Amino acid sequence: MPLPRRRPLPWMLGLPALLAAAAGALGLVTPGTAAAAEPMSSAAILQELRTFRETGSVLFIAAHPDDENTRLIAYLARGRGYRTGYLSLTRGDGGQDLLGPELGDELGVIRTEELLAARRIDGGRQFFSRARDFGFSKDYRATLALWGRTEILGDMVRVIRTFRPDVLITRFSPEPSATHGHHTASAVLALEAFRLAGDPTAYPEQLRTLAPWQPKRVWWDGLGAMPGAAAAAAPDSVTLDLGGYDPVSGESYGEIAARSRSMHKSQGMGALGTRGSSVEHFQLLAGPPGSGDILDGVDQTWARFPGGAPIGAAVDEIIARFQPLAPAASVPALLALRAQVAALAADPVVAEKRRQLDCILQACLGLYVETGTDRAEVVPGEPMRLRSTAIRRADVPVQWLGVLYPGDAEPTGAPIALPFNRSVSRDAVRTLPLGTPLSTPYWLREAGTPGRFRVDDASLIGQPDNPPVYPLGEVFAIGGQTLLIPDEPVQIAVDPLRGEVRRKLQAIPPVALNFVDPLALFAPGSTHTTTVEVTAARAVRAGRLRLRAPAGWTVSPEAQAFNLGAPGERARFTFAVTAPDHPATADLGAEAEIGGVSYDTQRIELRYAHIPPILLQPRARLRVVSLHLAIRGRTVGYLPGAGDLVAESLTRMGYVVTRLTGADLTAERLRGFDAVVIGIRAFNTRTDLVPRLPALFGYDAAGGTVIEQYNTPNELVTTRLAPYELRLSRNLPDHRITDPAAPLTWLVPDHPAFTTPNRLVAADFDGWVQERGLNFPDRWDAHFTPLLAGADAGEPPRNGALLVARYGRGYFVYTGLSWFRQLPEGVPGAYRLFANLISLGR
Repeated sequence: MPLPRRRPLPWMLGLPALLAAAAGALGLVTPGTAAAAEPMSSAAILQELRTFRETGSVLFIAAHPDDENTRLIAYLARGRGYRTGYLSLTRGDGGQDLLGPELGDELGVIRTEELLAARRIDGGRQFFSRARDFGFSKDYRATLALWGRTEILGDMVRVIRTFRPDVLITRFSPEPSATHGHHTASAVLALEAFRLAGDPTAYPEQLRTLAPWQPKRVWWDGLGAMPGAAAAAAPDSVTLDLGGYDPVSGESYGEIAARSRSMHKSQGMGALGTRGSSVEHFQLLAGPPGSGDILDGVDQTWARFPGGAPIGAAVDEIIARFQPLAPAASVPALLALRAQVAALAADPVVAEKRRQLDCILQACLGLYVETGTDRAEVVPGEPMRLRSTAIRRADVPVQWLGVLYPGDAEPTGAPIALPFNRSVSRDAVRTLPLGTPLSTPYWLREAGTPGRFRVDDASLIGQPDNPPVYPLGEVFAIGGQTLLIPDEPVQIAVDPLRGEVRRKLQAIPPVALNFVDPLALFAPGSTHTTTVEVTAARAVRAGRLRLRAPAGWTVSPEAQAFNLGAPGERARFTFAVTAPDHPATADLGAEAEIGGVSYDTQRIELRYAHIPPILLQPRARLRVVSLHLAIRGRTVGYLPGAGDLVAESLTRMGYVVTRLTGADLTAERLRGFDAVVIGIRAFNTRTDLVPRLPALFGYDAAGGTVIEQYNTPNELVTTRLAPYELRLSRNLPDHRITDPAAPLTWLVPDHPAFTTPNRLVAADFDGWVQERGLNFPDRWDAHFTPLLAGADAGEPPRNGALLVARYGRGYFVYTGLSWFRQLPEGVPGAYRLFANLISLGR
């Protein structure tokens, strides 16, 4: 059973020691949503006691969100009660999104929350390194070079020294193969981290707060469900049956795993639950062999801690005497157990067990605490109205000693004896400190490198999420002992449809600055207007807005005054921007000055039903691109697929874009379009295409142009992707070009796609981002003409990236070039080439 979502603070036996440690303790990261600790049923309490009794721990290591083995995590965390963690080296920010148009950092935050949602189901913990997911990699050595091998290895060592697992399990083999280079790199680094985590000379800067830790061995969970004979023949392997049953939830570990994996919705990872036996095999990669079990030879009892042997027996006694209808009957024994644990020598795992025991004690007491605030968003320096509330629902005396606020030396408020089953509140007005960082994911606050995020606070490295903006501690006395329960302010409201809605406290600026369009295209030397929307979070009586332009670009006027009289009020301001007289790409920033203080962030809210709302506050940015661009035709129909921003890019080019559905694919409806463009993965995600394909191809034959962007070969709704035969390769690593600078050969240099209306040059393929393209076809009808050939270093040329066919009087284009990345990023050559494709036949 997973721990309650709000991770408790370190327990201290005496109040003076508790208060001395509170400032540092309150900085612990709290994954998940802002909420009071999740209530535990008696079955859950009993399961938590069994988990408290176990001291074994496992860290699973892989490269991306969705690489984890959720069945194994559920089995180890829920079935065996082990401390079980998943270290995903990246946050998945280089992938694609089946839910919407988010890519890059925004997608990485979504996938982070999906991983946390998965761990809330399967009971594991979640960790990360600073490595960026920069897209598909075919060579683990190139991956390590871009990530920065030393830095990412140090992150993994830090996580191991923090979490202190007994064994490591990799999802992938360290031997190079046809898999993703990130996958192999994760295993290679895991073996190195295994050897270095216990070395007192490795990463000595970590040893100011951490101690060396040496796991016992490393397993590779890559053998899967091998036949029995093959498994028996594999040297140094062990077998586990993960098909058990969790009596607390009433589900098999396969069912729990499926619910967990299904949280990866941005990747379309919905899974089917399974029941019954499920045997997996694990190969030893490092450390002494294990005989029959992955933790063979590891002391999994409390005897591993000096003086801890009696604790296991005490827990067994509490479990044996536990009364499901009267959990509070266990409180005296839990308090005695607390005193025993407190007497042990300092140890990170013991400290974590103390926090777990506090959760169990709180649940048995029926002690509920929360702190509400009148608003969820506060500007640093503003006062906050807080109301802390506590209630005990067990017949055990509890005294509320007060609330410990950040920066205070002792709890605020006089002691109160909590009455039975009646809430008591304490009101306070506190100020959010001026230096409080704005609420945006900590790994996005500073500009990083192409391979990794920058994190200035080393204590946050490895953690999944931000610490609370304003952490509190509720201090209680029970049976002569002091209990500190963590808390943070939340706004509690009622939604007519969803009921109770909780929003954790966020730090915001007084205004948000958003460019109405984040990308602008210019002819060299031309002047265009751009609009900035200023949204007031607080009344602003006198502000000045200006744009920051790089050399070569000019902005007029220099600044504009604004006055916003109430929160929520908005105003738009238009600036004239003049491009240099030559092709160039740059970023413009926006800045508002209020009372001598400058603010330069925008506001992005991401809302999906399966994860908590996400607030991002990056710097406001306008990408400006000066380029020579000509277009032919004016009207384009766009049939969306899995989600991209290509339609918006076509509008910037000067086209009138109409979004289509499958029902719009009729001869009459399509007749007025110069071209029809199909969004990415439309043949993977749309169910309304197949019946309308004859009309779409008929439009093509009558003189139209159809441009179909990439699809994946798995889960196609039809294999008829074009009017002629065309097959997508299932050998995905080969039929993609991952190097965005990979040389390309023009197979038909005088083809209109390269000459009309824009005559392309080699420089048009410079500055591409992340990749050239993906999921190329490997077989096509002779009517198709391949226009480009290229490959990653050391590979034979692939020529399926851009295929053009005449069909009747029109043109059909299938392209695996990654327009969905290039166009929103303002890559000039991508715009020029795409304009030529739309212009075919015009």
